[in-house]
Amino acid sequence: MTNLVGDVSSAARILPELNGEKLFIRNGKGAYLWDDRGRRYIDTALGFGAVLLGHANDAVNAQVAQALADSASPSWAHVREHGAATALARHTGALTKVMFTNSGSEAVHLACRAARAYTGRRKIAKMAAGFDGWFDDVSFGNVTSAEAGFQDGARPSTERTTLIRFNDFADIERLFTEDPDVAAVLLEPMLANAGCIMPLPGYLQHVQDVAHRHGALVICDEVLMGFRLFPGLAGLREGLDPDLASVGKAIGNGVPVSAVVGKPHVLAGFEEGRVTRGGTFSGNPLACAAVTSTLAQLDSQDYAGLIQRGDTLRDALENRFAAQGIHVVTSGYGNVFGIWPGAGAPTAGAPAAGAPSTYQQASSIADPAFSSALHLALREAGVLVMPSPYGRLYLSFEHDDDVIEEMIAAFDTAARRMSARFATR
Repeated sequence: MTNLVGDVSSAARILPELNGEKLFIRNGKGAYLWDDRGRRYIDTALGFGAVLLGHANDAVNAQVAQALADSASPSWAHVREHGAATALARHTGALTKVMFTNSGSEAVHLACRAARAYTGRRKIAKMAAGFDGWFDDVSFGNVTSAEAGFQDGARPSTERTTLIRFNDFADIERLFTEDPDVAAVLLEPMLANAGCIMPLPGYLQHVQDVAHRHGALVICDEVLMGFRLFPGLAGLREGLDPDLASVGKAIGNGVPVSAVVGKPHVLAGFEEGRVTRGGTFSGNPLACAAVTSTLAQLDSQDYAGLIQRGDTLRDALENRFAAQGIHVVTSGYGNVFGIWPGAGAPTAGAPAAGAPSTYQQASSIADPAFSSALHLALREAGVLVMPSPYGRLYLSFEHDDDVIEEMIAAFDTAARRMSARFATR
């Protein structure tokens, strides 16, 4: 009997058994993890996107260790907090005000509070099938939920949350004719937790333009994609001008930290004491040390090289599976992407040979059996991937050419093992 509910503290950590054994990680370094039996794996979950410099980065660890030695929780304002906020704000454009929190879910929750306080409106519109945290308001309509696949005229809505369809230009227009009480649109630069569905050309700008035209704010949820493509916000790279953003994960290289960044006039209510915030551990010395050290290193990293290595991996794995009669496609970017089994008839007007561009298409080709079999085959070959059809593969700056070659060989092995069950030729 275990005292830990479901064996884990977060449901995302649940993995199938391999040869009757559960996986328990002992330690990690660089691109690798080791389990409790000493077996080594190439990691592609990387703290679900948090570990961008590689596991146990020496510089980050040294700064965090010093902060721990100085006092993990001094209660009052401390010497590391302003420096970390300044370092973060240098990367976030016009979003120059910073409030630290501890998790991405907290950051999104606080950003939504800011939007409601500023506009006086109640509802947040989020992308159906997007994941913006596990709090009740924004977990509504998450991937695989019944609400996520809603049809025209049947928009799911609660007192505080309503849904819009990603990549549907007309749906965001309809939203504001149906409901004038929307305080903000919560926008992901890529629908990452639905398998890395990419935005159509012009879609993100269209959502922002419609929201602003109707007096609603735009919140970029950058917890996953922030600092993944370059040292800054993915939304800014796409030319957006959001009012608020939630950031986290990669800004601390695995140390628990997140933040809300916003335009000064939007966050003025917090500075003036009109809007409540708190958090004993928000902006703690360990988190601030991690942010300062991580961002300093990200500024000098070769993002283009990392993304190119990932694109090489994507092309290779698609070719390795095709050689075994299994058609797969990938979607996303070089350093964060999803894998889709692509065989079958065209669905919703999209050819099966292409990656899905809507959640409706994604849900029609998602294959839990394929994703689970891929996870187990790769795990046996020494690579850890998420077992969900909507999972993602992340690469860190420690995933160098040699690691990519190891991964390609593992995918080749996995494709051969899976061919008898999934080959379509």
